[in-house]
Amino acid sequence: MNTMKIGVIGGGQLGRMLALAGTPLGMEFVFLDPAPDACAAALGTHICADYQDHEHLQQLAQQVDLITFEFENVPAETVAFLSQLVPVYPMAKALRVARDRLTEKSLFQDLGIPVAPFANIDSQDDLESAVDTIGLPAVLKTRTLGYDGKGQRILKTREDVAGTFDELGGVPCILETFVKFSGEVSVIAVRGRDGETVSYPLSHNVHTDGILRVARASDNHPLQNKAEDYVGRVLDHLEYVGVLAFEFFEVGDELYANEVAPRVHNSGHWTIEGAQCSQFENHLRAIAGLPLGSTAKVAESAMINFIGEVPPLAMLMEERDAHIHHYGKAFKSGRKVGHLTLLAESSEALGQRLAELQEKGIGTPS
Repeated sequence: MNTMKIGVIGGGQLGRMLALAGTPLGMEFVFLDPAPDACAAALGTHICADYQDHEHLQQLAQQVDLITFEFENVPAETVAFLSQLVPVYPMAKALRVARDRLTEKSLFQDLGIPVAPFANIDSQDDLESAVDTIGLPAVLKTRTLGYDGKGQRILKTREDVAGTFDELGGVPCILETFVKFSGEVSVIAVRGRDGETVSYPLSHNVHTDGILRVARASDNHPLQNKAEDYVGRVLDHLEYVGVLAFEFFEVGDELYANEVAPRVHNSGHWTIEGAQCSQFENHLRAIAGLPLGSTAKVAESAMINFIGEVPPLAMLMEERDAHIHHYGKAFKSGRKVGHLTLLAESSEALGQRLAELQEKGIGTPS
């Protein structure tokens, strides 16, 4: 068997973990990323170039068998251009949907997936009118380029509404009713080239300031089948290939769609040690046309993000059943620089261990 060479648009930690999963399978990786210090570069060849640099995109295509991407802010035009040269998974239309919150929410609505009331906002006047219709509290988000809490404002009072459109850059936005939810969950699903689809157990997610702090694999969640139904509608509609994450708000016995991410996802990092086949390996299996792996849990597990800095390694290494992932990125406030996967024999034991780590300052907001 010849070595399969995978091109990855983006060289961050998700690309790094894709390479860590694919290297044992005999795969090799080429990353295209404009950052000279891209943390995935150590795991393969690094083409340091802009995502819209056609000369270097062609260079990438010539070196690989197929291409994927590690984050959705890659221009859809880049994926469409590369698709003329080499297979790219997921396809450009999935990226176009996920990049634009209005397009995304409209698709959910068309597919019969519950969403909170929303409105397109192109001006401050649009915002004022939409608030009259939708009411407060509400969330104003830029339609593109927002992540980890960036590009959004929670509007609680009329005073919050004044001037907010300009504060977010005067760019196209979407206003959504603030959903009174009991929890935030996500499902990581993977669809192969042949349409076979498998899903991981729902992840319970805890955010602070819009940044994911802890993701805990669920144990027979009552809304698992509903989540798999909703994510399956999106996967089939987009003729998707690879891993897709779907984030939801829990509202009673219903799930309200928040957003999808057409890639491996932070809330699925627990699968590296906590599932029989990780989301990263399954993404590679899917795009390479290989059989999908089991998504079954091997233990109760949770992922704790390291935001800003990684705690002292010696302290982390003292923890039992804990697996350290250091991304090799420069420490910076608000930046995801690593994570810890924690395993336990039971849900109760896992909860106790998480509480113990929080008392030590691991997993608490920084």
